[in-house]
Amino acid sequence: PMATTRSTDKTTYHHGDLKAVLLDETARILRDEGESALSLRRLAANVGVSRTAPYHHFKDKQSLLSAVAEEGFIRFNRTMKAVLEQGRGKGGEQLMLEYVKAYVDFAVNNSEYYDLMYGSQLWRSASLTSTLLSSARSTLRADVERLQGLQARGLISQTLDPLRFTQVAWGLLHGISRLLIDGIYTDPASATSICETAAEMLWQKLRE
Repeated sequence: PMATTRSTDKTTYHHGDLKAVLLDETARILRDEGESALSLRRLAANVGVSRTAPYHHFKDKQSLLSAVAEEGFIRFNRTMKAVLEQGRGKGGEQLMLEYVKAYVDFAVNNSEYYDLMYGSQLWRSASLTSTLLSSARSTLRADVERLQGLQARGLISQTLDPLRFTQVAWGLLHGISRLLIDGIYTDPASATSICETAAEMLWQKLRE
């Protein structure tokens, strides 16, 4: 729970709480109003702290956006881990379908995070933070290591290149997600069918 004390007409947050509150409010602004409405001054006013308070955590807007992207990776990895854990004992094909759907659902329903996680503005920036880069790389590496583990147990194709498969699967699911986020596909039935086809294709490749 957020710990607060009342010292003035503004709310004073404990140090650790304020950063989380700022990230949540940033995500809300991005979702409801767009990036053009975001500034550290506006953020401070919305949260009810001094104009300088956000600068204790973020040196500038770019740093703030990178931190939101990092939070997105944390939430994404938590979501996908839950899918894999809940899928234990299920058939591999069914688990693949649930994985694909969970990926696309996360991207579409959390586009304020997803847009930053894989957005060109951050990735082409000279001030890309090392922690964001590490978050993205560790997400990819975890998928590669998971496939390597399945290979070692003889559960998937021994000739499969785990890195290349992961990269292609990532590109496929990212492409589907972007089509839905950008409104190119709006029919739920079509989205479901696309996910089912993608899962079938990926599963077949794993079993070759």
